[in-house]
Amino acid sequence: MARMRGDDRQPRAMFSYVSAEERVPREHPLRAIRTFVDEILREMTREFDALYAQHGRPSIPPERLLRAQLLQLFYSIRSERLLMEQLDYNILFRWFVGLEMDEPVWVPTVFTKNRDRLLQHAVAHSFFQRVVARASDLMSDEHFTVDGTLLEAWASQKSFQRKDGDTNGDGRNFRGQDRKNDTHASTTDPDARLYRKSNNAEARLAYLGHLLMENRHGLIVEAQATVADGFAEREAATTMLSTHWRFAPERQRTVGADKAYDTVDFVEQVREIDITPHVAQNDTRRGGSAIDARTTRHAGYAMSQHARPRIERAFAWLKTIAGLRKVKLRGLTTVDALFVFASAAFNIKRIVRLRAAAT
Repeated sequence: MARMRGDDRQPRAMFSYVSAEERVPREHPLRAIRTFVDEILREMTREFDALYAQHGRPSIPPERLLRAQLLQLFYSIRSERLLMEQLDYNILFRWFVGLEMDEPVWVPTVFTKNRDRLLQHAVAHSFFQRVVARASDLMSDEHFTVDGTLLEAWASQKSFQRKDGDTNGDGRNFRGQDRKNDTHASTTDPDARLYRKSNNAEARLAYLGHLLMENRHGLIVEAQATVADGFAEREAATTMLSTHWRFAPERQRTVGADKAYDTVDFVEQVREIDITPHVAQNDTRRGGSAIDARTTRHAGYAMSQHARPRIERAFAWLKTIAGLRKVKLRGLTTVDALFVFASAAFNIKRIVRLRAAAT
């Protein structure tokens, strides 16, 4: 057996003249995604310049920060510390964000502060609207579906304490106590509300996430996070429909929804903006369903109900892949921005796939 030379055991400096661009396969899905994202970020350059002209240029360029945030959503990276670790050694991630091979990564706390600072402004909503605008040819402007889901807040039950400062019921032992949002609030996240999705479900500190989906390809056209209460779903749905509605009197618009939206108020409000409510009938509610055979007899109603479950795929991706089942940010403004940005990420992946299939 040949003896190993002594110098073979010593670490050697290695140099490579191959760039990260050349190491990423041409057919990799992130290539098409980065091309799509870069076009939007170039359009937002003036927004970034105007934003930071007043508040100072951050240590992380906003374009890189948003690309890194997309990676965290796409690859289910559960913390900023792990994201920075991946950026340190993952050539694919470095290439996507725009880091050179020998460029140092950011400290996780610096990244978090810059991210929160950026999300506090209208950047996430602007990014989302630009994504939607670029996919207008893929979207239906006639048939929609609306729904909401519970987003668990980053706060424990023990933080839900009395507003008047009474120490009797400080959150440590709350069994048997009557706790309500009127008398209690979370000391960790005051915007979170104690809420349960159904009578048989556990009450949790949470927000609500709402989506408006077009029925042609299942793309999200509006997204919004709100405080959790019994009226938020229907109020958010009306707001999103009014925002997205575009005047075209010759078209008959419809919106599908589940039984939670079968109320007289919601049906009347939707009809006032010239949209036909194709909500699932809740015959067990007091007074019966708010819609009757004049709506349900048409074939379009059955088609809307058939397309309605597709919105659950978007919620499933946002809560499992993007990690929004329990949001790790606090405050309604930041949670709403993250929810909207994650909805844009969902659209980007779907749009890129649809365009690739078409070609």
